[in-house]
Amino acid sequence: MEELIYVDRKNTNCVKWDGQTGMFGEEGLHAMWVADMDIRAPKGVVDALKEYVEQGVFGYYKIPDAYNEAFIKWEREHHGFEVQKEWIRFSPGVVCAFHWFVKALTEPGDAVIVNTPVYYPFFHAVESNDRKLICSDLINENGKYRIDYDDFEKKIVENDVKAYILCSPHNPAGRVWREDELKTLFEICKKHNVYVISDEIHHDLVFGDHPHIPSLSVGDYADRMVAITAPSKTFNLAGGQNSIVIIPDEKIRGKWDAFVDGIRIEMGNPFGYIAAEAAYRTGSDWLEAVKAQIQENVNYVRETLERELPGVIVSPLEGTYLCWIDLKAYVPADQVKEVVQKKCHLAVDFGDWFGGERFQTFIRMNLATSLENVKIGVDALVEGIKSL
Repeated sequence: MEELIYVDRKNTNCVKWDGQTGMFGEEGLHAMWVADMDIRAPKGVVDALKEYVEQGVFGYYKIPDAYNEAFIKWEREHHGFEVQKEWIRFSPGVVCAFHWFVKALTEPGDAVIVNTPVYYPFFHAVESNDRKLICSDLINENGKYRIDYDDFEKKIVENDVKAYILCSPHNPAGRVWREDELKTLFEICKKHNVYVISDEIHHDLVFGDHPHIPSLSVGDYADRMVAITAPSKTFNLAGGQNSIVIIPDEKIRGKWDAFVDGIRIEMGNPFGYIAAEAAYRTGSDWLEAVKAQIQENVNYVRETLERELPGVIVSPLEGTYLCWIDLKAYVPADQVKEVVQKKCHLAVDFGDWFGGERFQTFIRMNLATSLENVKIGVDALVEGIKSL
């Protein structure tokens, strides 16, 4: 496996470490929030970017066939899914893509459903585009989450839902959906003529006996479904602003292309393409090393909290590198931010960001960093709560 190199990102204009004021009102907190890594990108990526920079000309860029071929090969070899080149489209980011799909596939006032708790930009994509947000809560069984199909379908019918934004793997609950779970969801959506927008940005970050099942590989739903992914979470390339949109259905591709033609954002910058291609070609060993580090980190979190704060509930991490932790046994809901931020001096994602007050006792902790950084954060959390 490729050796991982950890980078001190303080004072590098890094949002996670240097841009905390907007979300927390202060700087200098121990950063375990924004979902990127404190790990140097794969060597193949750095070398490819160095080669491009060294030639010193940064004019208009022709996207090479090798870019699409590298992604198609990766999906085939890692997920058993055969993507056709004509299905592939560009977006500057997964968040941008599901915003665009909401606009392209629905009309103002239409209802869009999500499963809460969920990645909070889902809410923005619905509400900022003048659509009606519908939330169907996942069922939480002592930290293990599953879909409430009855509630999901009931709310689709009651609100005449037009689109569903799926998070697969699920952020922040850490679930990797099984094929039977996806099939049940998609049958409900097909029955009620609901578009499925599948956000699969974490699809390479799965652990143990929990393989990622590409939504588009399940059954025969492609005429109502799109998928979005990116190398950004897998290889820590968010700054490249390069995401991959997969649209098998010709009619949906037509809607997408017409929308994109209207805003004239049809391709990205060369740095993103070069980094992505190199990552998909050379990054497999590096990814295995990253996953091993994340597993070591989550083991430390779980073992430390079980020993020191046994009432804390840590959701099983089947996928993503984001640990979902419930502090309700020790910290009242209205004191979580005060305790975690002011006493423990931690920057984490707070639970209410993911769906409101009913998730207020939760925090989401980013584990894509060194074990040393994880120990600092978890030990501070333990010390702060014990001092209450």
